[in-house]
Amino acid sequence: MTLASATVRTGRHGPPGKRTDGRLDRGAGTWFLVLPALIPILVLSVGPLLYGIALAFTDAQSGRTRATQWIGTLNFRDLLHDGLFWESFRIGLVWAVGVTVPQFVLALGLALLLNENLRMRWLARALAIIPWAMPEVVVGIMWRLVYNPDAGILNETIRDLGLGDGRDWLTGLATALPAVIVVGVWSGMPQTTVALLAGLQNTPHELHEAAALDGAGAWRRFRTVTWPAIRPVALSITALNFIWNFNSFALVYVLTNGGPGGRTRLPMLFAYEEAFRYGQFGYAAAMGCVMVAVISVILAVYLAGRLRGGDDR
Repeated sequence: MTLASATVRTGRHGPPGKRTDGRLDRGAGTWFLVLPALIPILVLSVGPLLYGIALAFTDAQSGRTRATQWIGTLNFRDLLHDGLFWESFRIGLVWAVGVTVPQFVLALGLALLLNENLRMRWLARALAIIPWAMPEVVVGIMWRLVYNPDAGILNETIRDLGLGDGRDWLTGLATALPAVIVVGVWSGMPQTTVALLAGLQNTPHELHEAAALDGAGAWRRFRTVTWPAIRPVALSITALNFIWNFNSFALVYVLTNGGPGGRTRLPMLFAYEEAFRYGQFGYAAAMGCVMVAVISVILAVYLAGRLRGGDDR
């Protein structure tokens, strides 16, 4: 075969990635289409992340005239002995688990209910996603009014039922964290419900009919038909919810600002105070690196489990 015939057959000559008619080949064209979406990610996500990691190895503090110096791992060594940070880390884990688990259980029950052929089901579905559509700041202000010790609807209901005089839920040492967890469950449940409802609607109805004909009850049908069908969705949304909840900031900041006595001071609130209240930017960046590392480990465990599950199937 001559060079000319080969050129005619392949339609190419010269360097790869360029067609003879002047158009880009498929690989270069794909990168050209992805680039507009990739640039904001690099500028707004990857760039700040790398800058924050670099900042963690410096003594950066507030003040325009103060020079920043490289101090290596000193911030991380100080962080290892910072009991307040590890206490906030423990609170963050309690908060994340305390919100994620009830959130999933209640959302699953609501999704199963909304999947049934009920009257006014469209209205129930619309009402169920209202908390999702509300900004976290608005949710926090609304629930502060609910928990108000003098005129809040919760204490008024307790008084009307003769159960006592009520209490100050957000400033009590024993009630602040549970009260905030209730708000977190309420505000985050709709997105979990929507995800699980989508999984339920993708489950073939014929499988339920076949299981019913075999004499399977409601619980057995759920265990053998429904759960295997929605299990991938359930695992995905649970992992994402845990990460989102662990990184929560605005909701708790509006409700309690980390109080009382640090009982609701999540890691993100602790890092925020170190950076913007005390001006310790390098130390706060080190806290952020630790939290990124924890989230990365959680994601790695989750992905490894999904890959093993895929291999098993």
